[in-house]
Amino acid sequence: MAEKAQVELDQAQVKKAVQALQAFLKTQTKPNRQPLLSDDHQQFGLLFTLWRIPRRSQTIRIPLPHKHRSETDDICLFTRDEPQMTPEQTQRFYKRLLEERGVSSITEIIPYKALKTEYKPFEAKRRLLGNFDMFLSDDRIRRLLPSHLGKHFYERKKEPLCVNLQSKNLARDIQRLVQGTNLKVTKKGCCCMARIGHSGMTADEVTENIEAAVKTVMEKIRMDGSVMKVIHLKSQESVALPIYNSELSHLYEPTKKKPKTSSEEATEAKEEVKDEKADVKTKQEKQEEEEEDIPQLVPIATPVKKPNLKKSSKKQPLEKASRAPVRKQASKTTNKLTKKASKMDSKVRRKVPKVK
Repeated sequence: MAEKAQVELDQAQVKKAVQALQAFLKTQTKPNRQPLLSDDHQQFGLLFTLWRIPRRSQTIRIPLPHKHRSETDDICLFTRDEPQMTPEQTQRFYKRLLEERGVSSITEIIPYKALKTEYKPFEAKRRLLGNFDMFLSDDRIRRLLPSHLGKHFYERKKEPLCVNLQSKNLARDIQRLVQGTNLKVTKKGCCCMARIGHSGMTADEVTENIEAAVKTVMEKIRMDGSVMKVIHLKSQESVALPIYNSELSHLYEPTKKKPKTSSEEATEAKEEVKDEKADVKTKQEKQEEEEEDIPQLVPIATPVKKPNLKKSSKKQPLEKASRAPVRKQASKTTNKLTKKASKMDSKVRRKVPKVK
């Protein structure tokens, strides 16, 4: 297998792209904007373009040195149902657990039973999707959530991320998920995107996040050879600024041949001898064909004219239909019968007495 090609970013060029993007977003701010919405920030994303479409889908978790989510982002946690507890008691139990572990970034906790009953209608699921920016779930109920959440969570890339709530370092695990980001590599196309910052961060912080994200992606992606083609930096309302372009030298590199073994060389020599013998045979056959006598051409005979037959004007009489021959035996028997009948009539006439 070919080794994975490395991606070397120009830090100065990346920082210039970030500054240009921040300057562009400042020009797009509206003068009549309300002060309550002044803390809203646009998200920055890295657009990765691969040389070929991956064979398998993959989700890469990327830890970032600087938090790319604002403090106002709402995070929801789905938990399992504790035995012999109502949903309200389960909610209070996990709130107390998070406070004891030092986790303060979770805004709401929803037990599994409450998710099945309260958020069963379609409108309730859509409302839940719009109210939160990120979703976490207990790894013990992760496989049960897709049938209750619906496809909209996955289409908008807000499916819950797994957390082990029984871990001793729960605060650290949740902080890594909240502070980090994810990259979804699908087998449906060669482009994928990951969030790495927002417009409220400084240029140096965004640059460090970009370098960490590119390094992690190149280490964890399941592809060999030259993988990355182009990397762009963009916001929600801006054009994509290229920060990395791959070289095309690998497309024209000749393939290196492996050294041949003694057995392979012997087989090749035998095949060459066979090819030479076949060439000699073909040459001899061609010479024999040329030496053969060419058959003489036979002249074509001139066609003889046939005499024209004149059509007879007189119509020949049609032959009478031959009658079928009458059998002689049948005629003899009929003559005998007629003679006997005449004799009998004459005898009867003679025996009649005369009347006086």
